[in-house]
Amino acid sequence: MTSVRDLDSPAVTIDLDIMEANIKRLQEQMNHLGIANRPHIKTHKIPALGKLQMQAGAVGITCQKLGEVEVFADAGVADDVLLTFNILGWPKTERLMALTRRLKRLAVVFDNEVVARGLSEAARKAGVDVRFLIECDTGFGRNGVQTPEAAFDLARLAMKLPNMVFEGLMTFPNKEPTAGFFTRALELFKGAGINVPVVSGGGTPATMTLKDFPMLTEHRAGTYLYNDAMMVHSKAATWAQCAMRVRATVVSRPTDNRAILDAGTKVLTSDQYYVQGFGHVIEYPEATVPGLSEEHGTIDLTQCKEKPAVGDVVHVVPNHCCVVSNMVDQVYGVRGGKVETTWKVAARGLVT
Repeated sequence: MTSVRDLDSPAVTIDLDIMEANIKRLQEQMNHLGIANRPHIKTHKIPALGKLQMQAGAVGITCQKLGEVEVFADAGVADDVLLTFNILGWPKTERLMALTRRLKRLAVVFDNEVVARGLSEAARKAGVDVRFLIECDTGFGRNGVQTPEAAFDLARLAMKLPNMVFEGLMTFPNKEPTAGFFTRALELFKGAGINVPVVSGGGTPATMTLKDFPMLTEHRAGTYLYNDAMMVHSKAATWAQCAMRVRATVVSRPTDNRAILDAGTKVLTSDQYYVQGFGHVIEYPEATVPGLSEEHGTIDLTQCKEKPAVGDVVHVVPNHCCVVSNMVDQVYGVRGGKVETTWKVAARGLVT
């Protein structure tokens, strides 16, 4: 096995001991709560890791785009897939119909009538049924119907369309209003005699409050596999539970308090969301990463007693691991200072 020290930088490494512990910990939590685990593979985009999640006890996987479904179906990762994105337009619906024929269960989500009618027409022509969930906005302010009544009405409309099979409700992420929204929606469906087999929640930080949502039948977490600075900020993980690290070299020390790394936005990502800076330097926890350009990462060493020299290698936990996965061709699984495996990021760049 190759020594980690032999990896050229920048390189994205995955600590296998940490990742395996993350997989086990979340699966055990889901088992304890009696909630099905349906991990989101957009975090890693690597079929081998999807298989590890399935082997640990996941019931199926979640994908965000059709390209991810195609790659993971080709690799035989799971025959139960939830696609959590509005599928619109004939090029995509034709691909969806082909995948529906291949998989034992492929469910989609949508939040509007236009998508529902397009799916129904494609399914009618293909002679297959489309299983669907209604996406609900329970506080995040992105996709999703806005009220329980709207979820009920859209589901009933879609159920009347040819080749459409209602399977449930979904949201991202679970937030405080989620319980009330789902409780009211489920009352409406029960009153109409409509079974709701799936109530799907999502988000890694939301795993901390799953006990507050007893109506959930499954949960879709993705980031938990690697964890990142956002998860530490939200208290969903500690730095010791962050498996993904970007191995980078100090290429310049322009001032006593500034170091420059050979990793910028093309590796570490410019995503910040609700965190300050652009990553956490493992070897120098008092340092900050105040800025990135395409190929350069700026490290502020003002608060550090010890400081790196030109040529030193550091490891940075990125803000958002999912984006990092989509910017590199491969990641390196490391254990005990050795590169144990190299994974191609097979679904990298598949955004359609």
